[in-house]
Amino acid sequence: MITRRRLLGSGGLLSAAGLAAGAGLLGSWATRGEAAASDYRALVVLFLQGGNDGHNTLIPTDGAFSDYTLARGNLALAKSSLAALPGSAAGHTFALHPGLAPLAPLYQQGRLAWVANVGPLVEPATAAQVLASAVDVPPFLLSHSDQVAIQQGWTVKDDTSGWAGRALELLPSTLRNPISAVTMSTQRTLVLGRHSRVSFMPRDGARYWGAADLAQPQSANSQSINRMAQWQFANDYQAEYARTFGAAVADSTLFTQALMQAAAPAADFGSGDLADNLRALASVLPVFKAQGIKRQVFLVSWGGFDTHASQLGSATNSQDTQLAAVGKATAAFDQAMQAGGLGDNVVTLMMSDFGRTLRPGSGGGSEHAWGNHWFALGGPVAGGTVHGSFPTLTLGGPDDGDQNKNGRMVPTIATDQVGATLMQWLGLPANLVTEVFPNLVNFNQKTIPLLRA
Repeated sequence: MITRRRLLGSGGLLSAAGLAAGAGLLGSWATRGEAAASDYRALVVLFLQGGNDGHNTLIPTDGAFSDYTLARGNLALAKSSLAALPGSAAGHTFALHPGLAPLAPLYQQGRLAWVANVGPLVEPATAAQVLASAVDVPPFLLSHSDQVAIQQGWTVKDDTSGWAGRALELLPSTLRNPISAVTMSTQRTLVLGRHSRVSFMPRDGARYWGAADLAQPQSANSQSINRMAQWQFANDYQAEYARTFGAAVADSTLFTQALMQAAAPAADFGSGDLADNLRALASVLPVFKAQGIKRQVFLVSWGGFDTHASQLGSATNSQDTQLAAVGKATAAFDQAMQAGGLGDNVVTLMMSDFGRTLRPGSGGGSEHAWGNHWFALGGPVAGGTVHGSFPTLTLGGPDDGDQNKNGRMVPTIATDQVGATLMQWLGLPANLVTEVFPNLVNFNQKTIPLLRA
């Protein structure tokens, strides 16, 4: 069980472990050849903060649409406003929230797939079992901070690392590299390993450290920073500070140099923080590939999807406005990946804290729930379909694990199954899956067919 001591003690500084500071680091990666660059794979996790309402993200348009409109009340979207998806999957025909319309062609092209009713599970569970307290469930359900941490990898064994960070540490040595676990914000659980730190890549590369311009490593100010980064101390606390400081300088120097080499993508990402972050990431990934880096995971956290009120409409923090930003920016990101020759090297996974109640709340919004719908995007994705079992959209129905019948769906796919699928694609040996995802010992099926064979 996660203890309060571990909750309070999980902070720390961001950097990459074992990096030497300064220009020498840049040169070591720049000499890698194109032959090495051919084996490049990256996972980009777009984490929608606050709990995106999946019921208004992926919507059935067949007979189940009447269940949707009845249960959703004033949150129901008009069928005419939705972006239809071709064909049928998981027993239904589907459409997307209108803001995600740019993703519909990618679904048709087979580059995008949905994962229905996914969330953290300790063991397989049904709503009836949850209501009868017959199965173990994750701790702290419906709590933002706890569910973010658990979705990204905290376990019931008091481990505050993330599933991507743990898996990266267990990759074969030929696939490892210093900047494999990267976040673009202060959020980092997903990419935090048990024995390694995290690289922080702001979209400008953190070029300026006071008067030091890291793009000019030979300048006096940059040399001063680099000398400080190599200080050594006998005192353990001072030594750890120096190591962390040195690694942060090395990371920032490397990211700054890579961004300076990068070409701006031609795709239209829109405007705002999400667009700017994905644009910067799209520009730099071809550079990393060319440098011979093998495997990387990037965490991009964004949004304010805790829509208890005013979920619909044009307000800045409405779900409608935010999903429009997601649709435009992620479609542009995939376009840039294809244009940059990485169309088959990168997978983008959308996650969120948790789903939301099928029943609307009193303020024109929805409340915290459990199961949710995510999407995966990229050439390796077995797209054009909805993976998993789509829930019955009735209050108190067979998938509703809430005693008050508010429509809190019990997941039928575990977050760990999705994570294990993606990390095996990155190279995690199958026999080490339960070392990274310990709850999967309770599951016969440890992966899902989300990726192409």
